[in-house]
Amino acid sequence: MTLTVSAPVPGVVTSMDEVPDPVFSDLLVGPGIAVNPPAGPLDGEITAVAPVSGVVTSLHAHAFVITTNADESDRDSQSFSRAVLVHLGLNTVELQGEGFALHVAPGDRVTVGQELVSWDPNDVEASGRHAICPVIALEADRHRLELIALAGEPVNAGDPLFIWQ
Repeated sequence: MTLTVSAPVPGVVTSMDEVPDPVFSDLLVGPGIAVNPPAGPLDGEITAVAPVSGVVTSLHAHAFVITTNADESDRDSQSFSRAVLVHLGLNTVELQGEGFALHVAPGDRVTVGQELVSWDPNDVEASGRHAICPVIALEADRHRLELIALAGEPVNAGDPLFIWQ
């Protein structure tokens, strides 16, 4: 079964090898793609949305994981679960939640496009960190991802990024 993973934030698609953090660029946590959110004086707070439907299995101000089952007809089955990690900026754990507002809690069932975390990429950049957002297919074989959005393309939150086969 395939799973379409959508953009959690608006911005410009960036390949993983361009993410300035070896944990992501070397695919140490898994393959995926990144979105560089808009920055500038006219842009401000944005809200990251769920890239897939499922359960929020890990939630921090700066990152979240949503786990979904390949067979959604059996919601209690964990046999075919897939987990998607979204990291809001790089080294943002150091901000200790400052500037991030959570709209869900761990264990919540969410649907694709549902608002999860509000934050301001400009504030992250102003703190000397990168606002780029890696979207990772945890424990996936990189050959099982089919990119829909290509590096350099603009996307809106909710636009498809890749298909996980």
